[in-house]
Amino acid sequence: MGFVPSMERVVDGYALRAVTLGHPLVDAYLEFVGARGAVNTWLATAYDLKAFFEVVGKEPAAVTSGDVFTFLGQQRTPRHEKVVRIEDGEAGLSARTIARRLSSVAGLFEYLIVRGDAGIDRNPVPRGLAGRRAGQQNRRGVRLVRRARTLPRVLSPVEVDRLLGALRTQRDRTIVLAMLLAGLRRCEALGLRLRDINPGEQRLFVSSGKGGRERVVPVSGRFFEVLGEYLESERPAEVLTDALFVVLKGPRRGMPLTAAGLDEVIDGVRKRAGLSRMTCHMLRHTCLTRLREQGMSLEALQAQAGHASIDSTRIYLHLANDWLVGEYLRAAEAIEAQIDPTAGEAA
Repeated sequence: MGFVPSMERVVDGYALRAVTLGHPLVDAYLEFVGARGAVNTWLATAYDLKAFFEVVGKEPAAVTSGDVFTFLGQQRTPRHEKVVRIEDGEAGLSARTIARRLSSVAGLFEYLIVRGDAGIDRNPVPRGLAGRRAGQQNRRGVRLVRRARTLPRVLSPVEVDRLLGALRTQRDRTIVLAMLLAGLRRCEALGLRLRDINPGEQRLFVSSGKGGRERVVPVSGRFFEVLGEYLESERPAEVLTDALFVVLKGPRRGMPLTAAGLDEVIDGVRKRAGLSRMTCHMLRHTCLTRLREQGMSLEALQAQAGHASIDSTRIYLHLANDWLVGEYLRAAEAIEAQIDPTAGEAA
């Protein structure tokens, strides 16, 4: 199966050519994903399925669980000798990438089962391996891929100052502050439209949240001050798009800024600021961590972040070091107050 340009999908004024894999059932699934999911999800699913069928080399109806394990082993094969990731010590693809690819494959087969016309009645992707012997109660599955539980990195106040000082345009400052002060994801910042801005109430309407969820988030006045300077002095007056952030120069001047364009901006400012690593998601993590350190409740933080589950928000309990230290010291003082100082002397 190979990628072939096919039907078009219009996103933010662009006509995106769909990628197909040359198999009618697989292409039908990609069309289904593209119609209901975000563009990034749509493209990632296509790449995941391409990788799977390139390794397996079979028709969907002929795929077995053994083929899935073969694919799993191939994905774990080291790409470069003597090179491992610091994060988890592995040499192949990251566990997150492999897990995502397995999820994409599982989604395809669930779709084909529901269709009922593909000759498939079971999903070859195991949900996990049995963790207990047959017949035992409370059996729990062992995940096929064990993902390392790592804490995301956040920027220090000094690093934030260096970052903001290295930005060259008001547009770039506005985008960075949307992530740094409001905790927006990259796609959410790029998805902002002029009508989503409410300076009077200092709020933003996020219409492109993860999973299609919409929300309204408050943002500090500093964001709106920089935004006003961008709209007044940099955003081309002749722009027709409603997208808030647009390209400022070159042949694409006035067109919506893309994810690739923003990544280029972020990479450039990272180098100018002398930071070893800095991503859009680190800006979001920094925002949410600082909010938690200042006492924002988990429920409020969940709403600000747009998390579907509060379990995703709990990570900021671990990132907020000052909060953890304070909680420990208060608990430790209470414990020490209960200890009888004469107990040791009596013994």
